[in-house]
Amino acid sequence: MNRIAADLHFLPCLEFFAAVADAEEILLFPKDRYQRQSYLNRTKIRLANKVETLSIPIQGRRPRLPMDQIKIDHTQNWQAVHLRGLQSGYGKAPFFEFYFPYFEGIFESAEENLWNFNLSLLTMCLKLLRWPARLTVFDGEQIPSDVRDIRAQIMPGRPFLDRSYYFPSPYTQLFGLDFEPNLSVLDLLFCVGPESDQILRDSIKKH
Repeated sequence: MNRIAADLHFLPCLEFFAAVADAEEILLFPKDRYQRQSYLNRTKIRLANKVETLSIPIQGRRPRLPMDQIKIDHTQNWQAVHLRGLQSGYGKAPFFEFYFPYFEGIFESAEENLWNFNLSLLTMCLKLLRWPARLTVFDGEQIPSDVRDIRAQIMPGRPFLDRSYYFPSPYTQLFGLDFEPNLSVLDLLFCVGPESDQILRDSIKKH
């Protein structure tokens, strides 16, 4: 069985999905510490004039807490900002009307816990990609020897081409002539729909 240990990102980038494309089981670790400047609470989408980062505000200034203890700051109107950004960026995308309601419902759930929120989104992404990978919440300390560990490797501050997971397979995006690689998987789903699976598999970096 192909098993991969991964971080639970917010609406993960295409590199994440290229890295786990062949996984039969994805292990997730609620007791791993929250890391600032990571994809745990941020993702990137494409708007008409720029690439925009969507960030989930969290409670506390520098929480060095396990992921499952991180609370979302609902004093800020971030859900409305994110949903408006998605509608502005992708409202005219070919598959927006089909996929958007699945995510809108999760955003409007008022979930207080970042871990639960990200888990709901990742579960939905895998369902829409029709990937059979099983998500396993792993509370143990010793990772089984047959598990490939990619935690803390896919980070915003390091170029994805420096890593061994993702080499962009371009697809038709909504804005601009230049292809923007490695955005949130939502960019791919909204733009190409059922072709997303094949594009991700074509994007797996060859060694």
